[in-house]
Amino acid sequence: MSTLDLNCRLQRSGFCLDVALSLPLTGVTGVYGPSGCGKTTLLRIIAGLESSDSSVNFGDQVWQSPEQFLEPHKRSVGYVFQQPGLFSYLSVRGNLEYARKRAAGQSTDIAALSELLGISKLMERMPDTLSGGEQQRVAIARALASGPQILLMDEPLASLDAARKTEFLPYLQSLHDELSIPVIYVSHAIDEIARIADNLVVLHEGSVVAEGALSSVLSSANLFRSDVSLARTVIDAQVSGFEADDGLTILRFDGGELLVTMPQPDTECVRLQIAASDISLTLVEQSDTSILNILPAQVAAVDEVGSGRVLVTLLVGSSQLVAQVSSRSAQQLRLAEGLQVYAQIKGVAVLA
Repeated sequence: MSTLDLNCRLQRSGFCLDVALSLPLTGVTGVYGPSGCGKTTLLRIIAGLESSDSSVNFGDQVWQSPEQFLEPHKRSVGYVFQQPGLFSYLSVRGNLEYARKRAAGQSTDIAALSELLGISKLMERMPDTLSGGEQQRVAIARALASGPQILLMDEPLASLDAARKTEFLPYLQSLHDELSIPVIYVSHAIDEIARIADNLVVLHEGSVVAEGALSSVLSSANLFRSDVSLARTVIDAQVSGFEADDGLTILRFDGGELLVTMPQPDTECVRLQIAASDISLTLVEQSDTSILNILPAQVAAVDEVGSGRVLVTLLVGSSQLVAQVSSRSAQQLRLAEGLQVYAQIKGVAVLA
């Protein structure tokens, strides 16, 4: 499999980015970390917008090395910034056509892009008549219209309020499902990344502290010792039914079945997030309880993460869940590797 190989070092006053990564050129790779950790700088190095002592190899193409530097306009990169930056004097169609004409001999289907991003009805509008979410969707379409080999997205939801983010996220999920080019998605919001990413890189103070498959990194006890509230399980589940009277969607995954309070999905597959703090454990299957989802599980690992908290890795079928309990609860239940337990998950706690 082709990879984007990075060996980046950039020294500034009070900050040093020192990163070595080999990223898959398929799917979506999320880059997560707090403000100032080097996320945007990393994207700018990939795009050739930042001068640094780095090597950047896109598959067998050398974009940067000690001996050469490929200029930004010669790198086949689509870049979406925090602010849309649309040309105010061009309509939506004009913005997209401008980018398409700059494509290096590649034909871009503007109509298909517009349909994918829900902007078909906006094509003759001017940027200043669009909402923030609409402008950002046009910005993504414009970045894709140039026919890039890779799409870089730098905090594309940062300027949107909560309502606009909720409106925007389904379009990001559509990109994940439909795009054939790799995407690197930068954010300081872990829930955004968890909804669309396949792989995850975590940066802290200019260094990589974790990388790998999304689900594995998100359940890592070592990663979230400083903020265990971020630990969560990500599940790709199949829709198997909908109970209209109760507003419950029935979802199946390889660990069993979940009842979730959500509208009937219009897709066959749904990505779920379950915070570690929303999974409780019992030794005996409970009855007379309001909790809708009770799954038999086996303890795979028990990790103390400080502040009287424990992360428990569970095997449910062939899937892995991560639960957060208090140290006292772990002691009372005598949690240990191999112990059979029941994982309890509220239907209202599952995010889709």
